[in-house]
Amino acid sequence: MSPKMLSLTKQLSIMGVFTALVCIATISFTVYVPSTKGFFNIGETMVYTAALLFGPLVGAFAGGVGSMFADVFLGYYYYAPATLIIKALEGLIVGFLSQKGQAFVKAYTKREWRIFTIEMGVLIGMLVSLIGFLYYSGIVELYSGIVSAENPASTVFIPVEFWFGVGALAVLLVAVLAFVSEAEFGFAIISCIFGGLWMVFGYFIYEQLFLGVFALAEVPINIGQMTI
Repeated sequence: MSPKMLSLTKQLSIMGVFTALVCIATISFTVYVPSTKGFFNIGETMVYTAALLFGPLVGAFAGGVGSMFADVFLGYYYYAPATLIIKALEGLIVGFLSQKGQAFVKAYTKREWRIFTIEMGVLIGMLVSLIGFLYYSGIVELYSGIVSAENPASTVFIPVEFWFGVGALAVLLVAVLAFVSEAEFGFAIISCIFGGLWMVFGYFIYEQLFLGVFALAEVPINIGQMTI
């Protein structure tokens, strides 16, 4: 087998693995808040991981196809067409920006990137605390896998203090990573933020134009999913 064919086979294998991981991560754990209709999952973690590690092509395919399958399996089939496009572009944006950032980071000193990374960490921590406080506190329903009679939701109470603690932990974690990692880490955060903002905007447009729901109410929910 030629080196070119081996490379293609390897890339297709990586795409397949991360498509499955995105789907599993999305289905494996979801949180729903009945009082605010807030809902999020952890599928974004695998979309970003695929894009940052293997570039825009893998990120786009795994993010779009894996997330689309998850919507179908969870019963949100009416979101599946939009999810395919929105999550694919999200993975593409994160992968593309992270690759282009390799040259960009060289224009600044390591100290400047550390300061910037910490600032991004503070922003993320504030978003997590604020959105968690407003939309994900109180009685929530936790789902692990596809909900059915054999796999019902678990109802728990999450105090507002929990989200302040999570926000503080996020700031601390990013600050530590800013000192122990390379400057590219700061640009990776930027890449994920831009990809996440596209995801928020994409679902807002789809819900507003095609589903006829009050899409503005979902914006903070999607921002919460992006940051968490």
